[in-house]
Parts: sequence; C-alpha cells; structure tokens
Amino acid sequence: MPRNLEPNWLRRLHPGLFGMSLGLLSLSFAWNKYSKVSEGLTQTMEFFFLGLGLVILCLLAVLWSIKAFLHPDAIKEKFLNPVLGPMMAYLPISTLLAIALIIPTHPEYAVFGYTMTLIALSMLVVIAWRVVHLLSTSNMPTDQVTPALYLPIVPGGLVGGAALNAIGFSGFGCLVWGMGLGGWALLEMRILHRLFAGPLPPQYRPTIGIEMGPAAVSTITAISIWPNLPVDVILVGLGIASGPIFAVLTRWRSWTAMPFSFGFWSFAFPAAATASCVIEAVIRGGWPHQAATIAITFATAIVLFLLTRTSILLIKRQLY
Repeated sequence: MPRNLEPNWLRRLHPGLFGMSLGLLSLSFAWNKYSKVSEGLTQTMEFFFLGLGLVILCLLAVLWSIKAFLHPDAIKEKFLNPVLGPMMAYLPISTLLAIALIIPTHPEYAVFGYTMTLIALSMLVVIAWRVVHLLSTSNMPTDQVTPALYLPIVPGGLVGGAALNAIGFSGFGCLVWGMGLGGWALLEMRILHRLFAGPLPPQYRPTIGIEMGPAAVSTITAISIWPNLPVDVILVGLGIASGPIFAVLTRWRSWTAMPFSFGFWSFAFPAAATASCVIEAVIRGGWPHQAATIAITFATAIVLFLLTRTSILLIKRQLY
C-alpha cells in the first residue's frame, strides 16, 4: 500500500484501547456473581457485557495485527516507551480474562484456550521483562513512573493464574498468582511513592485508576483458585484495597481536571473487581443484599459512562 494511502489512524492506534475489553469482560464477571444473589436481567447484562467485550477484543486484535504488518516501527516505538509499553499488556490480560470466563462453561474450546493462554503469558513475560529492566537499571524516567507499570506483572500474573486454573492447571495458576503478588509488593512502594510526591504529568494521569486494582483482583483470583475461601479472606482483601482506593480518590482534582480520554478505562477493571469482592462478601458472609446491588450499580455506571464518552470521541474521530 502506498504510504500516502495508509490509514494514519491505524499507525496511531493506542494500546490503552484494550482497556475497554478488559473493563467490559470484568464487569460481565461481576454480573455473573450478582446473578447468585438476585434474579431478573442479571444474565442478560452478563451476556451483553461479555459479548461486547469479546467483540471489541477481537476487533482490536485484528487491527493491531494489521498495524504490526504495516507499521512494525510504530509497534516497536510504543513497546520501548516506559508508559505505552506496559499498556500493551492490556491485550494479553484481556485474552486471559476471556479464557477464564469462557472455558469453564465451554470445555469444548479447551485446546484453543491452552494455545491462547500460552501466547498471552509469553507476551506478558516479554513486556514484564522490559519493565523490570528499566526499573532495575535506573533507566526509568521519574516522571514516567505510573501505575501502568503494574499491568504486565501484577494484573498479568493475577489474571494469568485465573486462566491457568480455568484450563485445568491450578498448580501453575497458584504459581503465577504468587508471582503477581510478588510483583505487586515490589512495585507498590515505588509507584505509591511517586503518587505521593505530587500529581502525575497530565498526559499520564488517566492511568491512576490502575492503582486501585491489585488487591481486589488478587482476592477474586484467589476465590477462583480456592472456591471454599471463608468470607474473612475476602474482607481482608477489601480492607487492603481500601488504601489505594482512598489514595486515588483524594487526588480526584488532579485527574478530573484532564479532558476525557480512553485512558480513563483504567478505572473500569478495578471497579468491577471490587464489586465482585463485595458481592462475594454478600454471598459468603451474609451481608445485606443491598450491598451487592450498590456495588454492581456503581461498577456498571462507571463502565456505561466510559462507553458513552468513548463513543463521543469515536464519533469525533478523536479516539486515536
């Protein structure tokens, strides 16, 4: 294709767009949990968000495959970027979450699940290696230390553990889950220290939502691996999650001052994971049913708001 006819928007397609599929799939999971404490349209909502998340995931995967063929230099440029590189982990994380949601109810796709899990985990290893290299060699610019660094190591390990458990490798799932927890412990002090030092640069502030995710995601993955966990474990997870949530919310003036961008999808995955934890507390601990309803309502409202604002950007062709 002649260079002057190549679609420029494809070259500029941002890896953070995969945060849309991750947020939608995680909300589908939360609605699946909510169906155990409520009747009505719960299954419809679950399938709607699952289907939409899968469609967006597949569409973006195809577009990124075309981009890799037409613009390999653009892929390399983003991979080497200290912020955009880690955000490329959204693709394999979304893939692993889709596997964790689909394979338990559709075991006929197990072989496909094995293959995609291996590919997704391999991608995460490559991206995580780059992040660790930058941090361990002091090559990470201070102003580019953002919560995006969590993605390949922490959510990657935690969701990877859930996917491995779903395809029947629970032992390896525990191992990868533990690796995600270890990575969280190593990164948390560095990233929180940066957040407490002052506001992130304006272009990176939308990534702050990722900070709220690790505790809730690790708790939900633990429930997937060990289904008989007592409610006390879930409460501990929610307690740990409250610290980062408050740290982010107290900075609301800095990130709400930014114009909307698809980077704000960083809030969707943590919101849905936290809602899932609350619903599990209702199921296992006898919490009031209203707590589950409030949690799923807030998570759904956040995702619908993000969908609406993203659609407006898409119509205005400002998404890329």
